Amino acid sequence: QVQLVESGGGLVQAGGSLRLSCAVSGTIFSDKAVGWYRQRPGKLRDVVATMTSGGKAAYGDSVKGRFTISRDSAKNTVYLQMSSLTPKDTANYYCRMTGNGSDYRGQGTQVTVSS
Repeated sequence: QVQLVESGGGLVQAGGSLRLSCAVSGTIFSDKAVGWYRQRPGKLRDVVATMTSGGKAAYGDSVKGRFTISRDSAKNTVYLQMSSLTPKDTANYYCRMTGNGSDYRGQGTQVTVSS
């Protein structure tokens, strides 16, 4: 059974940093694209950051220069390093993995940024 489990969310003050992790199990990780998405209250889903199986990263405009996505194939884990957080970054963040006809996502982890 494929599972994606996010962790690392929490409450942080504006200007602070957090690192989210997404642990993947039950499938080969290295040949799939991964990404972080977020759902903010009353807003459509945002694409925060994505990374191809080859390591090419792309970012949403609102997080460029502040967030960094990375992957560790040895640990089957995807990371999202977030810095210079603002209240607008408050959301449920979840990871997604796609490839070879599959599409999986985790339940998400809540990030709340206080002003």
